[in-house]
Amino acid sequence: MGEAANRVQHHLRERLACALPGYEWHEEHVVGDTPVDVAGVGDALVLVELEWRRADPANNTVKLFRELAETDLASSFGSVHVVQLFSRYYDLASGGVSTKRRNAVFVGERVAETVPAATFTAVTLGIDPPRRGGDLPEDWRESVENVGDRIGREVTTGH
Repeated sequence: MGEAANRVQHHLRERLACALPGYEWHEEHVVGDTPVDVAGVGDALVLVELEWRRADPANNTVKLFRELAETDLASSFGSVHVVQLFSRYYDLASGGVSTKRRNAVFVGERVAETVPAATFTAVTLGIDPPRRGGDLPEDWRESVENVGDRIGREVTTGH
């Protein structure tokens, strides 16, 4: 990830620490052989993948669920929440979202059904990611905070 994505990742970790203070929050937390952008470890495991401009956004989520299905990691926690956070890069100018995002969400939702105590949530991060070296929009912090709060509510209610 570039500098802008790293700033978003760090701010998201900080916001999640406020929204879910009972968790220990990490950036680049490794699950199996997959580094997870932001992870919270507590009574449950919260794994957040930030999809900034990835060509294959389903790949990391599939690897995470494969790890959960093939190991006893999921059973060591009360539940595992996998959140795929999509930037506006995946939005279509004509409305709706790209096939890449739709496919990633389809796979995440279906695979989550096969892993006991696991949930999957797709969330939109209201940021159109800048090209390498570009600046984040002025309201990027507010967008990240809104998403962090939403993830906190999702984890708290068990969805």
